[in-house]
Amino acid sequence: MFSGIVEELGVIARAAPSAEGLALTVDCETVLDGTRIGDSIAVDGVCLTVAAIAATSFTANVQPVTARLSTLGALRSGARVNLERAIAAGQRLGGHYVQGHVDGRGRIVNRRGEGASLIVEIELPEDVRAYVVERGFIAIDGASLTAMTRAGSTVAVSLVYHTQQHITLSAKRPGDPVNLEADVIARYVESLLVPHGKDGGVSLDTLRKAGFI
Repeated sequence: MFSGIVEELGVIARAAPSAEGLALTVDCETVLDGTRIGDSIAVDGVCLTVAAIAATSFTANVQPVTARLSTLGALRSGARVNLERAIAAGQRLGGHYVQGHVDGRGRIVNRRGEGASLIVEIELPEDVRAYVVERGFIAIDGASLTAMTRAGSTVAVSLVYHTQQHITLSAKRPGDPVNLEADVIARYVESLLVPHGKDGGVSLDTLRKAGFI
C-alpha cells in the first residue's frame, strides 16, 4: 500500500528484456534507504518488487501484462519516474490509499497556467470514468491528486508550485500517456451496492439494504 506522496524523482538507467518480461534499473537515492530485496516500490504508480539493489539504483522486473496495461513498457533510459516506498504501519498518510494497481492509461489533452498553479486535463478511459468524482482522489503516475473538475470523459487536476517540482506530471505535454488508479473505496462501494439495486442504481432504499444508513 502507498500514500501517493512521491518521495523522489528517479531516472531510468536501463530498460531491457528479461526472463520475466522487462527489467527496469532506476537510478535514485532516497527510496534506497532501508530498502531490501523483496520490498515494494511504486514506479510511476505501479507496484514493483525490488529484485536487486546497488549503491545508487535498484532493479525490478515488469511482467508483460503490466508493461502493456501501464506506461512502463514504453520507458527508455533517461526517463524520469515518480518513486515511493510502501508505507509502514503507523506512518502518516498524507495522500490517500494507493494500491499500485493501475486501472488504465489516460492521455493528457490540455495544460494551462492559473497563477502559480498548473492545471492539467486528462482524458479518462471509459472503465475508469465512473470512479472519478469532483473533489475525490485519483492517483496519476502514482501521485495522489484531487479531481478539481470532472466533465464528460475528462478530469482536471491542479498542481501547486511545490507539487510541480516533485512529480513528473508537470513536465508532460498533451498527447502523453499517464497511469491512472481510481480511489479503491469507490470500487468497494460499487461492489456492495450492485447486488441491492438494478444496474447498481443508488437510492435511499439501496443504501439502507446495503447497511450504509
